[in-house]
Amino acid sequence: MISPSLHSDLAPTGKLRVGINYGNPVLATRDAASGELRGVAVDLARELGRRTELAVDLVSFESAGKMFDAVKAGAWDVAFLAVDPGRASEIDFTAPYVEIEGTYLIPAGAPFDNVADVDRDGVRVGVSGKSAYDLFLSRNLQKAQIVRAQSPESAFDLILSAKVDVLAGVRQTLVAHSAKLPGSRVFDGRFMGIGQAMGIAKGRGEAVQYLREFIEDVKASGFVARAIEKSGVRGVSVPPSARQVIQQ
Repeated sequence: MISPSLHSDLAPTGKLRVGINYGNPVLATRDAASGELRGVAVDLARELGRRTELAVDLVSFESAGKMFDAVKAGAWDVAFLAVDPGRASEIDFTAPYVEIEGTYLIPAGAPFDNVADVDRDGVRVGVSGKSAYDLFLSRNLQKAQIVRAQSPESAFDLILSAKVDVLAGVRQTLVAHSAKLPGSRVFDGRFMGIGQAMGIAKGRGEAVQYLREFIEDVKASGFVARAIEKSGVRGVSVPPSARQVIQQ
């Protein structure tokens, strides 16, 4: 039984408004004609609604950066996005339910052999602004310059127009883009593992713990693995239980 206070914490408007980033194909995709959202995050959102007996309202965003900005305006109650210290002032996170890879797309003829080669003077790295990999690279690149776009799609335009030398992003997105850029390739290596989690606006204490338990349960029960298989996404993994990590 879900308490009235938990309902209020999760859905203060009476509906559970769930932020979905369809710019990350590991999490969700949006049908261009109908606007329908599908994917792992969508399946998890609906399962959360079923368990809490709350109507779910999917709030779509083309990038994680835009979704993060929207939390300040109270546009969503819970959302699916990567854990990052730069977001912790506004959002409380669960443990990750899936891990994906951040890597680089390299155009034909680029003088880079591996991930480490990118961090050089004069190298321009295209990113989707305020994404998890933008936040990470902003903290870790020492020499290369970051060039930001509004979304993963507009970031691809940067490399098409030769405004950047390499493109950073989620592996699955970059592989799809590489097919549209003859001679390009995606590095086998990665510069980061991106832990995708559920987040909720700060200040909703009872709901945070419920969401953390929810994520552990859907991982342990195989729900996440089945949702990944259903979506057809490849190259991702389900992290171990956070409970086990804490105990160890």
